[in-house]
Formats: sequence, C-alpha cells, structure tokens
Amino acid sequence: MSKPGAGGNEPFSDTHWISLRYFSLYRLAVAGLLFVTALVHPSAFPVLSPYQSWRYLPLLASLYLLSALVAVLLAYRYRRHANWQLTASVVVDVLVVTLLIHAGGGLGSGLGSMLLVTLAGAGLVGQGRLVLLYAAVATIAVLFEQTLRALQNDLDLVGFFNAGVFSCAFFAVAVSARLLARRVIANEALARQRGVDLRNQTLISQRVIEAMQDGVLVLRRDGRIRQSNPRARQLLGLSGVNEVQVADCSPQLGEGFVAWSRGENVNAVLARIAGSGFELRVHFVATATSEADVLAFLEDMSDLREQARQLKLASLGRLTASIAHEIRNPLSAISHAGELMREERRGEMHDRLLRIILDNAQRLDRIVNDVLELGRRDRTYRELIDLGQTLPLFVAEYLAKENMPPEVLRLELSGTAKLCFDRSHFHQVMWNLLGNALRHSRRLAASVRLVVKNGLQEDHIELHVIDDGEGVDEACREQIFEPFFTTRHRGTGLGLYIARELCDANGAQLELQGIGPGADFRLLGRAVGCQ
Repeated sequence: MSKPGAGGNEPFSDTHWISLRYFSLYRLAVAGLLFVTALVHPSAFPVLSPYQSWRYLPLLASLYLLSALVAVLLAYRYRRHANWQLTASVVVDVLVVTLLIHAGGGLGSGLGSMLLVTLAGAGLVGQGRLVLLYAAVATIAVLFEQTLRALQNDLDLVGFFNAGVFSCAFFAVAVSARLLARRVIANEALARQRGVDLRNQTLISQRVIEAMQDGVLVLRRDGRIRQSNPRARQLLGLSGVNEVQVADCSPQLGEGFVAWSRGENVNAVLARIAGSGFELRVHFVATATSEADVLAFLEDMSDLREQARQLKLASLGRLTASIAHEIRNPLSAISHAGELMREERRGEMHDRLLRIILDNAQRLDRIVNDVLELGRRDRTYRELIDLGQTLPLFVAEYLAKENMPPEVLRLELSGTAKLCFDRSHFHQVMWNLLGNALRHSRRLAASVRLVVKNGLQEDHIELHVIDDGEGVDEACREQIFEPFFTTRHRGTGLGLYIARELCDANGAQLELQGIGPGADFRLLGRAVGCQ
C-alpha cells in the first residue's frame, strides 16, 4: 500500500512512513535533551566556552522542541505530503544546529556531527534528488556560518578547510544512506511479495488438500498423526483430534506403517477401519522435512469398486442389450414348440425332459425381461405414492398370487407414509424384495415384516423389508447387489441388482442393514420433490 508524497504525485510506501516516524522520534529526543539542558543547567552546555554565555539558548531549545513535537504528530496523524514533512524537519535541524555551531565557536565545537546524523536519517527516508538537496542546504548553511565568522573576526583558513571537509562528508553520507535505503527497500519489497506468494500458495494448497476425495495424513516417525485433511478424518472416524497413533485407528494400518518404516517392499496397505467402516488402500511416501515426516494417502476402496462395477455394468449392458432381442425370437419358438409337444403323450421320460426344457425356457425369458427392464430404468415417471393405501393392496395381491397365508407378512405403517417413486418401478422393487424375504424366511406368523417410518431427515421416509431367516453371510454382503450373483440354484441373480438400479433411477437408496439374524433391506426415499 502506498500514499502520495509531496504534491500528491510521488509514491510513499508504508516502509517510508515508518522510517519517517522513527526519524521524527529521534529529533524529538534530541530536542528534549537540548531543552532540559538549556532550562535546568545552561552553563553545562558543552558548546559554550567558559567565557561565553548565550541568553537565547532556552528560546532556541523551546522552539526546536515545539517543531519536533509537531513533526511527530504530523508523521503519525497526517499521512500526506511526506516529502514536505521531511524537508521541513531537515531545514529546521540545519538551522538549529548551525546556530548552535555559531554560538559554540564554529565546527571545532563538534556539533557538525549532528548534521551528519540528520542527513543520514534523511537519506534513509528521503526519495530521489531530495537527498542531494538536503546535503546542499547543510553545506550552504555551514559555509555561510564560516563566512559570517570570517567577516566578524580574522580570516580563518583552517575553519574553511573544516567546512569543506564537512560539506564533502554531507554529500557522501546522504548519497550512501540513500543507496543503502534503496537496497533495503527493494529487499523488503521482494520479501513482502514472496511472503504474499507463499501465503497464496499455502491457501491454494490447503484448499486443494481439504477438497481432495482422498485422505492425506502427515505421520511422525513413531506413527503419530501430526496433520490430516477433513477427508482423512472422515475415513478414519476421527473427530478432528491429531497426535493419535495410527495403529489405534486400525491395527492393519499400524502394522503396514511399521513394515514400510523397516524398509520392506510395501506398495500399498489394505486396512479396514472399525470406527468408520471404510476399507482403505494406503500408500506411504517419505518426505525431506527436518523431522522426516511421512505422507500417507488414503483411498476408499468402495469408490474403486464402484468404478469397476460401473465399467463392468456398462460393458455388460451393451452386450446384453444387443443380444436380448436376438434371444427372444428363438426362445419364443422353443417355448411354443415345447407347448405343442406337451400335447403328445410319449411316456414319463418324455414328459420329464419336456418339463426341463420349458422350465429353463421360462427362466431364460425372465432373464431377458429383466435385462430389457434395465434399459428402461432412466424412463421414470415419479409421483407421490400414498403407502398407506398402496401397500395393503399390494401385499394382498402378492400373498394371493404366491398362495401364502396372510399372517406370514405383517405391515407396520407410521409417520408420513408417502414416497416419491415411479409406481411401476415401486411394484417391481417390492415384488423382488418380498420374494427374496419370503424365500429365506421360516414362513411363520410375522416372519416377514414390512415397516414404514419417517427417516432421520424431515423429508425422507424409510421402508424396511425384514425377514427372520438366517441372514446374509458376511462374505456375500458386498456382492449381494452385483448382477448374476445368486446363492440359489434356480435364481437369476438379477432381482436385488434390478431393485437397487430402479431405486437409484428414482433418487432413492437400497441397502442391506444390520448384521444380526435375518435380513433387513432398507429403501430410503424422499417424500417430496416429484415435479
């Protein structure tokens, strides 16, 4: 930030203003000492000879102190016309010191060094050719004082020689101080700019690290977490607390870090975090910091699996969509021929083989229909479904078609009981979930429970399909929604996969909850926003 200088045209930086204030404070200190000496014990003033006393000394010291005080107030309160303020201060100093030199008997009194200090300070603060002006003013004042002394007394050549030496010293000190000030200001400006660049780079780096989808940890050599970004704290289940051992988050992660620290060839560590439930892949990278910290990059394996699944499904979708239509025509011919052959009675073996053909033809037809249904998942017509009216009718229809007693399935409705969903998609999802639950249940009273309640968020609703079967094996939980994965001999492996895909198309989530006996499939959807 810069301010206008003399005339409001020349820039005057904050550094110059600080220097001007220090220079003004120095002048105030000198003026104060001169005033106290002149007022309390004027005979002790060293410039006066034992045979001479100057009665105007208290007045001069008072005026000098007043001018110095005004200069300090201006430097702190009035940040304009800095060069004029500096010039006035230098002129006053030259005038006062010249009068003291004259009263003290010339340059031999030693007061000429005060002008050197003044010019040095002005050289550090001043700008451009003004520094040479200050040296010229001091030179003219000293030569004028020496000429006046020569006119009043006898000509003193030694005095003129001393005046010439001081004049050269004035210019040398002023120019040297100016060159030194320019270098200092340039270095300070460079340091300030580098500080700004470093701060900007730090802010950008910090923002990038905070927004990264991967977690980043800074580990000490003993395994303590020194720093972490928000994503890393989420993956590790930390509540913003650093200086914890990485082994406390996951024993696998701690063992991997120890193995990497020993120099073992550890490319990546797979670790499951108990606190958050994430499965991570961790890479360790050494740094060249003074404390030899280690960077750990945490990658969520579920994201990688989801990417791989999407790639697999995309290729699978292209393949199945291209052959599904080609399969339906010969499949229809096989089914039709089988129905015609059923009318012929050629013995028990013939009937058994024919039944195998027709059953498998029906199974292939279901698979083709399911695959074609996936191609229409994006064509949704969502509406607000009143579950209090829809579910009782749907349950009654399903139980009647499957020839199941009504007491096997219990419906529990509470809360809003309204769901934003495509109606045909909703019927297919519920048909798949109820069919899966009934197959794995014990088929006793209330073996399957259909629970509807409000979600944790105000505009969400939860629909649970719960059975009392053996539940889903831990090894199968991550594959249960994958296409063509089934534990049933005659299953297609597409029911749960299609159900979840249809939920995704309607902005809902389908997930398997709990690890206890039985299975609990939760459909989490919205009760608003169907436009």
